[in-house]
Amino acid sequence: MAREFHHVAVLAGGPSSEREVSLRSGRAIADGLASLGHDVDLVVVNGRQFRLPPRTDAVFVALHGEFGEDGEVQEILERLGIPYTGSSPEACRRMFDKSAAMRTLEAAGIPTPPSVMLRHPLGRSPLPLPVVVKPTRQGSSVGCALVRKDSEWPEAIRAALSPNGEALVQAYLGGRELTVGVLGDRVLPPVEIVSPGGMFTFEVKYTAGAAQLRCPAPIPMSLDMKLRRLAWQTFQALGASGLGRIDLRCSEDGQPHVLELNSIPGFTATSLFPRAAAAAGIPFAELCETVLNLARRRRSRARRGPGRRATCDCVLG
Repeated sequence: MAREFHHVAVLAGGPSSEREVSLRSGRAIADGLASLGHDVDLVVVNGRQFRLPPRTDAVFVALHGEFGEDGEVQEILERLGIPYTGSSPEACRRMFDKSAAMRTLEAAGIPTPPSVMLRHPLGRSPLPLPVVVKPTRQGSSVGCALVRKDSEWPEAIRAALSPNGEALVQAYLGGRELTVGVLGDRVLPPVEIVSPGGMFTFEVKYTAGAAQLRCPAPIPMSLDMKLRRLAWQTFQALGASGLGRIDLRCSEDGQPHVLELNSIPGFTATSLFPRAAAAAGIPFAELCETVLNLARRRRSRARRGPGRRATCDCVLG
């Protein structure tokens, strides 16, 4: 594959609760790109500050959670006129806010679980148990809890409200947990996740062997095609671009429902997106380069004067 960019900065770390996962993703991406001949700098973001090497001609955003998936760093890179991977600032904001994402999907006619947004704790769940309780602006299932009994509700809603004062309560759908990646305009094979306790928590996600991952998912072709169509519709409805991973639950009656779209999926050894790409015949290094090359499409919109170089020393959000 031809190299569209040569001097690449991979942004990793950041201020979110997913910092360590982001650093692992960033190191893997940097190694993958370097193996294909790119000049790569792994730029560790501390807080909301980072320094780009003078010759940077593209940025691979590997920041998970706050400052990475919420549109903040994308706004900075747009102002600098530097091509970057992933979705626009507007789309990132829409996807990162689970309440806004749910409203967008519902307006587009995409099936989602019954949901209620809360800004203060209630004495009991507003939906029949079991329910999933999650913060509206966190990733990697941070702060998420599956509530099966009334006694579990107070702690779950307290934890979900803690980060930003908003929580999303969703009906828990039994059946199968699946995820579908999108790479450019290509929909990757579905992956089935079999988690202990029925919940793909932060700890399970990043502990090798804690969950059983079936890729490609052992499902009928009709369901495979339905999941892929639904994933692509979700990707378009939320305005995503470049890459994304759509999480779904397929209820016991065989109907899939969209849970969310992750705009910057993980690139660690246990991550789902690279597994799906591998099942589609895309090796890890090639996957990284493909994502990077998709950043080229943003050049026509970049506010960058003739001959201007990306020589910013310190960028403050």
